[in-house]
Amino acid sequence: MFKGSMVALITPMRGDGSVDEKAFSELVEWQIAEGTEGLIPVGTTGESPTLSHGEHKRVVELCVETAKGRVPVIAGTGSNSTAEAIDFTRHARMAGADACLVVTPYYNKPTQEGMFLHFTAIADAVDLPLFIYNIPGRSVIDMSVETMARLARHRNIVGVKDATANLTRPLHTRRACGEDFIQLSGEDHTALSFNAAGGHGCISVTANVAPRLCAEMHKAWRDGRVQEAMAIQDRLVPLHDALFSETSPGPVKYAASLLGKTSEHCRLPLAPLLPATKQRVREAMVSVGSLN
Repeated sequence: MFKGSMVALITPMRGDGSVDEKAFSELVEWQIAEGTEGLIPVGTTGESPTLSHGEHKRVVELCVETAKGRVPVIAGTGSNSTAEAIDFTRHARMAGADACLVVTPYYNKPTQEGMFLHFTAIADAVDLPLFIYNIPGRSVIDMSVETMARLARHRNIVGVKDATANLTRPLHTRRACGEDFIQLSGEDHTALSFNAAGGHGCISVTANVAPRLCAEMHKAWRDGRVQEAMAIQDRLVPLHDALFSETSPGPVKYAASLLGKTSEHCRLPLAPLLPATKQRVREAMVSVGSLN
């Protein structure tokens, strides 16, 4: 159920910064039509840090309502407050999400035992498949393989979004947590390499603006068409580079604006892109064939 090309959805906004619900629903429809195999609303790419709680919950509801069960929805429900994460996760279950994605608590820097207790409390409180989101670059802490193996014993904790970019990590996680523990890459550049090391797919930023290429790459890999998958990977590298040339989701929102999917607006403290970054993003979009 949870595999292949999945997208960490942007949250479309109008020029005044308000959430554009119509554009969001249209984006979800386009993603499904282009072959995306899973939808992840209100992660960091969806600007969850600056959405109000009401906006956060509404975006999850819109995603589920629009998807209509055609592809799974993994709702972002993480917080550095365990009680707040439980509230978001309860809402996601009531809204009909298929799973939740819970980031390792940022800023307050819990120990390995603190992380174990945090994720256990959420999984105990809500009967919903839970993916651990391990992203040391943003949360500062790094969940160890040993802690993840302890958590993997919980019936509701089913997998990880691994954004460490460490390609030895999925090898050790597979040995420690078992083959059924679902490993999803959180790094576009390493998606195929991650799959080769035991991964099941990628939660992608790039898929927001190149969903068909990302989906075709994963399907080619699963079908054993390795050279075709690698050719698509090579084609996507300049776009991956451009979309992370400034803090995400700034570049990917600008790329989406070039496709007419949304405005380029990101809420503060994310700043408008530098002109040189915009040029780089536009050139990368042309190079992969997304723009004329």
